[in-house]
Amino acid sequence: QVQLVESGGGLVQAGGSLRLSCAASGRAFSNYAMGWFRQAPGKEREYVAAVGWTYNTDYTDSVKGRFTISRDNAKNTAYLQMNSLKPEDTAVYYCARHSSYRRSSSYFRYESDYDYWGQGTQVTVSS
Repeated sequence: QVQLVESGGGLVQAGGSLRLSCAASGRAFSNYAMGWFRQAPGKEREYVAAVGWTYNTDYTDSVKGRFTISRDNAKNTAYLQMNSLKPEDTAVYYCARHSSYRRSSSYFRYESDYDYWGQGTQVTVSS
């Protein structure tokens, strides 16, 4: 069983920064891609970014150049550094573990491909 716990959310002014963390329990963390998704009020959950087991990364267009995803396998933790935040980034942010062991593809955007999810952390960006 894998448990994911997000932290680091909060209230920040537009242009500010936050760093989200996702701590994973269980073994084999290093062998799976980790992703971040978000859900704004009244909207469907959407993909934000992912980091593969080989440290390759992928971002949705709206956060490219502003967000950076990373992982520290020694700490079983994934991170999402968010800079130049905008009010439209306001959402509950979820981390998730991809279901494929050592996935060779760099495409991680399908929500249905993730099998473990955290409880979410609120990010609010004021204008």
